[in-house]
Parts: sequence; C-alpha cells; structure tokens
Amino acid sequence: MDTGGSRESLPFTVGEPKKYELLGGLLPPGLDDQSCDSRYQSVYYRKNMTRSPTPYLIMRLRLQETLQRRCGPGTAPYIKASERLRSGLKNVDAVDGCSYLVLLSYRGLGNRILATVSAFLYAMLTDRVLPVDRGKALGDLFCEPFPGTTWLLPLDFPLEGYKDLGEEAAESYENVTLGNNTGPASEHRFVYIHLDHAASAANRLAYCDDHLQFLHRVQWVFLRTDSYIAPSFFLNPVYQKELDRMFPRKDSVFYVLSRYLLHPTNGVWHMVTRFYDTHLKDADEWLGIQIRVWDGDRPFQHILDQILACTAQEHLLPVPGVAARRPPPTHAAARGRSKTVLTTGLNGWYHDSIREMYRRSPAANGEVVTVHQPSHEEHQRFFQVEHDMKALAEMYLLSMTDRIVTTGWSTFGYVGAALGGLTPYIMMKPKNRVVPNPPCKRSMSMEPCNHGPPYFECTRKEYHKVFHTGNAVPHLQYCEDIPWGVKLTEPIAYKEA
Repeated sequence: MDTGGSRESLPFTVGEPKKYELLGGLLPPGLDDQSCDSRYQSVYYRKNMTRSPTPYLIMRLRLQETLQRRCGPGTAPYIKASERLRSGLKNVDAVDGCSYLVLLSYRGLGNRILATVSAFLYAMLTDRVLPVDRGKALGDLFCEPFPGTTWLLPLDFPLEGYKDLGEEAAESYENVTLGNNTGPASEHRFVYIHLDHAASAANRLAYCDDHLQFLHRVQWVFLRTDSYIAPSFFLNPVYQKELDRMFPRKDSVFYVLSRYLLHPTNGVWHMVTRFYDTHLKDADEWLGIQIRVWDGDRPFQHILDQILACTAQEHLLPVPGVAARRPPPTHAAARGRSKTVLTTGLNGWYHDSIREMYRRSPAANGEVVTVHQPSHEEHQRFFQVEHDMKALAEMYLLSMTDRIVTTGWSTFGYVGAALGGLTPYIMMKPKNRVVPNPPCKRSMSMEPCNHGPPYFECTRKEYHKVFHTGNAVPHLQYCEDIPWGVKLTEPIAYKEA
C-alpha cells in the first residue's frame, strides 16, 4: 500500500512539519505537533489523499481560522456577545462582526462526528464562529483544530438550559418562521435549529434559509443534529456557487474536511499506533469489517452468514481450503501473501468465528489470513470517555485499511470508511433475521448518508408537499442502505476513469 512514507521507519519530525505532512496545504503550519501527534503523523499511516483540497477551500479555511481567533472563546468580542446573551439583549446593531453557531452534543460518537463536520461546513458557509459543546468527552477525543484559539464552548456559558433545547422551544426555527417573526424589524436573542433525523418538515426549512432574511441579524444560532446534514446544503441555491468552488468533486466533502478538522488526541492516537504496530503493519493487504447488530447485543448466526456471503461475493476474503493437517509455515518466505482482517463490533463472537474458520481451514490459494479485533465492549455506552476513546481509535484503524465492509445505517461505519477515503461495501439491514440478497452492495461514493434530508424544493419551500430531493441535483442520490436518505456522489459523466 502506498502511504507516502515508510510505515516501518516512520520519520516523525520535531518542530516545523514537512510540506507533505500539511496535506497539500490543508493543515496550517505552526501548530504544536508534540501536543497532538496525530495531526502530522497520520500521513505516514494512511494512503495518499484520494481527494486533494482546492486552493479556494484552503483559502477559506485560513479565513475561518482568522475568524475563530478573532471571535472565539476568551476574546473581547466573544465576551461581549456572551454578555448580550446573558442579559437577554436582542439589539444586535453592534455585533463586532462576530456571530456564532453552537453545536450541541447529541447521541453516539458516530453521530457526533458527522454532526461536527456538517456544522463546520455550515459555519463556513454562513461566516460564523463554531464553538462546540464539549459534552463529557470532546476534549479527550480530539485536538484543537484551529491555531491560537479553542473550539470548546466554555463551561460557564451563560445561556441557562441550552443543552435541553428541543423542537418545542419558542426560539426554534419552525416556531420563528411559521410565526412570521422574520421581518426586517424582528429581533431574536438566539435561534435554535433542530435537524435531528426525525425533525419536523417545518424545522427542515432551515436547510433552505438564505441567511439573508433574518438569520444574519441573529448573533447566536444553536444547532442540534444526529446526522450528516452536509449533503442537504447542496440543495440550497444560495450556497451552490460557494460549494462548487470549495468542492469540485462532490464526493470529497467529509473526507477533506475531516482530514482538516478531526485529529485524535495523543491518548487515542497512541491506542491506534500501538495496535497498528502490533497487528497490522506487516500485512500485504488489510480488510476492515465493521459490525453493528440492530437486534440486540448477543451474536446471531445470520449476521455471520451475511458477513461471509458479502466477502465471498465481492472476493474480499479467500475461500477456505480443506482442514489443516499440519501447522502452517512459520517463515515468511514459505508463506503466501498475507491478509489481515480488522473486525470492529461490540461482540467478539464474529471475530472469533472468522479467525477459527481460517485456523481450521487455511485459504485454498495459500494466502495467510489473520483476524484481529481491538475491543469488544458488549454494550454501547453513551458519553463514557474511555468507551468513546476506544471507539474513535477503531474508527481510525478502519480508515487505514485497503478495503472495508460496513453495516448499513451505522454512523460508526460511515465515519470509518469516509475518514480513509474508502468506498465501502455496505451490508444491507436483514429482515426477519434472514441474510439479504444481495448481502451487500458497493457504495456509490465514500460520502456518508444523510438520514433526514428535506423533502421539499428549496426554491418553493412548500414543506407540506413531498418532493424527491434525491433527484434534485445530479450529485445527490438516494442511499443504498436507507431509501429515503441522500448522499453526495460524483455524477458518472464526471468520474475519473
């Protein structure tokens, strides 16, 4: 696998990073690489970037960094804006050129990662600073992405009860817009945008907001979502030109932005590198298999059958041969090509079953298959720091594989594949505990699926009428695993041969 550097020697630098460590200008120089090893080391563990950032996107990122430094937590403009929020002042004639999009922490880690990348894109499109609600784990999971400032919402944030905002809030986008409180004279202390996957149609009108009618006069906007909502921004005519300039390749949005924004802390990154050095680095090829079971935490035979049917259908794993009569050769020269399978999931039974299958019946083609799983937590635990750290490490390990099988509907799988620029083989959701036919499908792109897009046309905003947004623009298609979801893809006419 071409990784842009030797995986064995790993020539890490101290001080100013090498040019290629900045990912073609995507990352800013000057950050302390020792406090965040992953920022400049990840280039040695991953394949070369499958999508490169455009000069325009790089310029926009530098502008966003400047805005974050000028207006972020602890600055004079932020202190003034916080005091206005605390006092209930709605007159925003003097906002110091600083407006804020606060992302609220919500649901599982995969959901939160998808939401963070989406919110960052929305902040750039609307020229807002992005402070992120830290929840219980954000500071333990990710390094600070912006030079000279923090993106963590201060613990003494002045708005009481902001974490409990919901669709019923008087300040929700639905209530504000349907109440006709958006005219030139309207004043708002803040507006709450609720874009949960099950949000009301009226709340989804926020996807179509031009940010000119009234939101530009609202200094504080709060956003809650559990989905990758970035694809739906491409339905808004106001943003299309800017998005086209930032992302000529529409299937690169999450991949490029995540490589800029999301850098695991040293605690997480050292989990990744230790497991990599111990189990992965010497293999000729790596296959990731991300397993999520929706019927409960106990193991199911039909899920194992589906995994094996998918890997056989797509020729991802070699066919087992006859039962081994003697131990396999121990010398590398005597063995065939090696393939390491990385499984992730809450239960270790699937890993054990695949490993035992190849132990009893080695591959008929002589390929040496080893199977590893970093952890098996048995149950998902929300907002537990150690649990989230392990989960994030596994997402990054999955992103380092050559090919990947993921579970449909799973945000964990979306993130693991998209972080690595991998186009996954998606296992369809079984019905009645029967292996689907086909067991999996190759995704049309590396982009995650938006589970709750708007179902109306932005130019008309007729939210009470159903409009098939999966056909609205050529680079937006319905997802393979969720028929009503949409995802970004590169139109066939523009794909590279």
